[in-house]
Amino acid sequence: MNSESRPYFVKKLRGLTTIPVIVLLQLQFKIPYEDPKSFYKGDENSTTDGPPTKKQRTGQNKKRPKMIKLPRSSKLCRSVWDVREDQDPASLCTFPNCDFSHDLDAYLAVKPDSLGELCHNYETYGLCQYGITCRYSNEHLEKGRNKVNEEKWSHFEKNPPVINILKKDVQQLLRRKKYNFDQSLEADKKAKAIVGNRRNTDGSARVDEDKDDSVADENKSQNGTIKDSMNGSANESNSLTSEDKPVGPALSDHIDKREKGKIDWKGKLYLAPLTTLGNLPYRRICKRLGADITCSEMALSTSFLQGNFSEWALVKRHESEDLFGIQVCGSNSEAMIKCTQLLKENVEFDFVDINMGCPIDLIYKQGGGSALMRRTGALENMVLGMTDILDKPLTLKMRTSIHNNKEIAHKLIEKAKLWDIDMITVHGRSREQRYTKDADWNYINMCAGVADPIPLFGNGDIFTYEDYKKRMETTKIAGAMFARGALIKPWIFTEIKEQREWDISSEERFNILKEFANNGMEHWGSDTEGIEKTRRYMLEWLSFLYRYIPVGLLDQPQGINQRPPKYFGRNDLETKMASGNAKDWVEISSMILGPPADDFEFLPKHKANSWA
Repeated sequence: MNSESRPYFVKKLRGLTTIPVIVLLQLQFKIPYEDPKSFYKGDENSTTDGPPTKKQRTGQNKKRPKMIKLPRSSKLCRSVWDVREDQDPASLCTFPNCDFSHDLDAYLAVKPDSLGELCHNYETYGLCQYGITCRYSNEHLEKGRNKVNEEKWSHFEKNPPVINILKKDVQQLLRRKKYNFDQSLEADKKAKAIVGNRRNTDGSARVDEDKDDSVADENKSQNGTIKDSMNGSANESNSLTSEDKPVGPALSDHIDKREKGKIDWKGKLYLAPLTTLGNLPYRRICKRLGADITCSEMALSTSFLQGNFSEWALVKRHESEDLFGIQVCGSNSEAMIKCTQLLKENVEFDFVDINMGCPIDLIYKQGGGSALMRRTGALENMVLGMTDILDKPLTLKMRTSIHNNKEIAHKLIEKAKLWDIDMITVHGRSREQRYTKDADWNYINMCAGVADPIPLFGNGDIFTYEDYKKRMETTKIAGAMFARGALIKPWIFTEIKEQREWDISSEERFNILKEFANNGMEHWGSDTEGIEKTRRYMLEWLSFLYRYIPVGLLDQPQGINQRPPKYFGRNDLETKMASGNAKDWVEISSMILGPPADDFEFLPKHKANSWA
């Protein structure tokens, strides 16, 4: 019997414990081989391929509607987007076998109606680079040609407001694998030698969750404060002599060159790196509203090294982002060190952050994100190699642990004190916990004590000025990071800076959405595809924004994890903004970006298993 004709239960005996009925059917009635998972499949609209589990009812809506890309032949070639009065469209394209259209008259004949009379890009910069394809082109299009305001454009052409754009020659070197990474390979070699020596000395390569897994419970008193004994042990570890301390790297060679990039972290308001929603248009709004530190979305080191344009787009930086970091995620130390060199040589930033908190299964199973909390050998190799390359600060962002009630962050922080880390952020939840239950601020406080003198930022559940004030006064953190709180109410930064609650009106909130739309048209484009991208990101953001309850309607402060009842706002717009129905969000976007296509559908990227 060959392997292909064997029954499923012969090839995978574990199936006997879960599908005995199917096995019996195959034996008794000689049913042809069929993957038993297919017996569990529901209707064609089902979003799962097996019996529903709690895990499948949460997380991402993986089969949500996506943008349908039009064929190239129906799109206008980029070379003729910005055709000036004295130019011939046919002579602008340099690709002899170009698949895109170059017929301006044919394109203009089927182009949708303009969405408005004023083009934000033209009004702001004196030139709309989307030219003929712009959905607001009435202002800058004359006789099928794109106008330019030379006075305005000359300034922005010399001083672009957005930097960190991937250069074509760098992309080609990366795709051909000809980029010179000799410096990274040398740094990785030195780091591996240091880690190898330490491992031979103390024999440890990972943090063991099973030992001291109840450390947090043992060191909390009934009122939730940390016992003096833990603080004493932290102070004791800080006062160890050089002979008593674990073997660590000799960091003096590269500490001096990184002194120039030191950052004063104390009291800063840090906007968290947010996947999907932490895009540049959103970060610009948070900067205007008072955020001190911004960080790129999580970027994958391997995608950077492949010259992936969409991954490089994540590190674009606006001129308003005066303190800007780049968060990198990876499982391979060599790739992370190479990525660091690549960023240093081609991108402007103020610090690099290593992602040690991403709970996504795909990242975790590859050994990245929160999996690094147990792979301390690989983590140490990364950190030593990256600090050897960098002349800017290196930071870590982690969770309390991987599994519930098995906190290990404090152990990692003790190790990190030997690695020349500039700042650490702790999200007060485990990977397993995701966003359920409240963040553990008692444990964050303990970690801050262990980290001293390295500044530590706390992250989790800060939603009001009072929340922020309480955490800053009752813990040893150097500052706070804001994630969901800033998504639901980005004006939280203003509230903290002005030390007040802001009863923001629906009109003011609507103007913030207009600002996002304008920022989006600068970032993603004012052509049809750019407008639809802006709309989708706006709708993703609205899936958080609607959770805000106006202060004027509350008897007590709103908690970030409290699900509010349905209510009527003080006007129709406020009521619509409080709706959890995606159709109402689409209607709000239509008030700003015009109506979407007739077949447009939207489903949020994430579905919550709690109010999170």
